[in-house]
Amino acid sequence: MKIGRLWLWAAMLLATWIASSAQETRKIIIDQDAAGPAGTDQQSILLLIQSPQTEILGITVVTGDQWLKTEVAHTLRMLELIARTDIPVVPGAEYPLVRRQEETELWEQRHGRVAWSGAWTPGFYHPSDQLGDMPEGMPSSKPVDDDAAHFLMRMVHKFPNQVTIYEGGPMTNLALAISIDPEFPRLAKELVFMGGSLNPLTDDPEFVDTPQREFNLWFDPEAAHIVLRAPWRKIVCTPVDISVKTRLTTELITQIKVGDTPAARYVAKYARLHGQYNYLWDELAAAAWLNPSLISKKETRFMDVDLDRGGNYGNTLTWADQAKPTFELRPVEVQVDLNTKKFYEMFVDLLTMQTPKSH
Repeated sequence: MKIGRLWLWAAMLLATWIASSAQETRKIIIDQDAAGPAGTDQQSILLLIQSPQTEILGITVVTGDQWLKTEVAHTLRMLELIARTDIPVVPGAEYPLVRRQEETELWEQRHGRVAWSGAWTPGFYHPSDQLGDMPEGMPSSKPVDDDAAHFLMRMVHKFPNQVTIYEGGPMTNLALAISIDPEFPRLAKELVFMGGSLNPLTDDPEFVDTPQREFNLWFDPEAAHIVLRAPWRKIVCTPVDISVKTRLTTELITQIKVGDTPAARYVAKYARLHGQYNYLWDELAAAAWLNPSLISKKETRFMDVDLDRGGNYGNTLTWADQAKPTFELRPVEVQVDLNTKKFYEMFVDLLTMQTPKSH
């Protein structure tokens, strides 16, 4: 009888452990050039927030697609609309380490126009201290009184080898954290980023003309150089090559509209289609981290950024193992192909999911 009770007790302990493991969340910091409202930056943040797998330690913001102050405002307002103001929003770098708008304009006169230069793009430009349009309304909440680099450092020291760094924008905040604390990348669990371009198969003129130019690495190439050479335990890259196989479509937006969740209502109201190239850049990087089975093919490359100040300044450089330069480079897991149908289903499901996380 005692043996029977012992086995029952052991079985109950095992069941409790399994249940606890199933509910265990994955810690992540979202570093993002959080343009808005909606769009690839905010929608990727939403996917990570909506997932029951995640514990979002914070959202660190960097100038990229828009200016820092604008991005912070859009992020705060999005969090208000989905009732997640418990997530800290931390301002980061307002400018790249080296590249400047005026120098880039002179560079374009010599080497050709850049299709997208983020906050500097003519037609979208406004001064960095102005917010521009806020169709979703002004936020009433405030960012935390901290800076992104020190927040990143502090979190990986608090939770060593547990924190994934998700990078959806230029890498300035990460480079600053590495420069201040060389232990930062060693203490992180992994780096997952959307960026880089190898040789995308597309008729998009932006990449037909310049197949190795990708905005996130191009905007702050010195930062990307620092980050890609840092001693991360693991680096996963969602490049242009796989991103251009995705599209945000009217059909997807219609499916999301059916969902009666704050996240779905936000995307349904503010998502916009611009021409035929509506790639789900950052959303794919986020979804593939949540569910790696979305990726049907990947390869290992060694990656860096061209820092020569000529026509290829900021372009992506990659090598296979046998061809890489003799100086130290880090292996990068590069995503090559995906199950598009499965990705779209996950995209809709997460945005329309009722979640108990809302406060």
